[in-house]
Amino acid sequence: MSGSGAPHAQDAAGAVSSRQRFTGRTALITGGARGIGRECALALAREGADLVLLDRASKVPTTLYEGSSPDDLARVQGEVQALGRQALTIRADVTKEAELRLAASEALGRLGRIDVLVCSAGIFTWGRLWELSEEQWDETIDINLKGVWLTLKALLPHMIARRYGRIVVLSSTAGLRGWAGVSHYAASKHGLIGLVRSLALEVGEHGVTVNAVCPTRVPTDMVTYPDYYERECGPGATFDDLAAATRAELVLPTDFVPATAIADAVAWLASEEAAYVTGTALAVDAGELLV
Repeated sequence: MSGSGAPHAQDAAGAVSSRQRFTGRTALITGGARGIGRECALALAREGADLVLLDRASKVPTTLYEGSSPDDLARVQGEVQALGRQALTIRADVTKEAELRLAASEALGRLGRIDVLVCSAGIFTWGRLWELSEEQWDETIDINLKGVWLTLKALLPHMIARRYGRIVVLSSTAGLRGWAGVSHYAASKHGLIGLVRSLALEVGEHGVTVNAVCPTRVPTDMVTYPDYYERECGPGATFDDLAAATRAELVLPTDFVPATAIADAVAWLASEEAAYVTGTALAVDAGELLV
């Protein structure tokens, strides 16, 4: 449904959005410089939202893939602005409460309100439980779980005061099942489901909904590098091998679920179409959890 007779936004390819569900809304997205966070930013901007893009824009020490960069953050800012929307970028570490409080203050000072909060910042590393370093464990739990708590803590007083908020947290199918070799990651993502369900009970009376989206494997920078292929499929494996292995794990006939599909689920949960949905963990997994 189009809002206020506003002109339809256009994406970078010139396609016209048929809906403007977020006209007059402002969204803050953590991990907004790349991957699913970027796609969420573009999905919301196409439908009228102004954006705050928050990202550390640097590599995390324990990860084997390259982290996002300031250039990535600037690129997404430009993409959002090309859609006719405002885009404020903030470099901040989600594990640092002081940085998040400053980020929230800046975002509210510049844009006046945050209606939608998407917690997408996260990392992935490998290791059997008894082989994990303490640094691996701490960074994964701190970024994936503590970082969401601190982000929520920084923005919730504003949402509660306004008696409105739409919060969507990116968990994983690893938050709903076990994954060998990534117990620390699975623990962090299971923790998010508990956080979402508990917080939904705490803030429902204030008009704030809280939900999680649980993707299966998505072809972002987090998985598209040789070490990941080899750990999943064996020495010398390629991206094509990973695609075939992924296809075998899914019910629907696809190699991967694209990041745009995850962003569509996030946008729905953030919209008024999902005004009566809270405390849920929505799997976008092409049937992975059925197998």
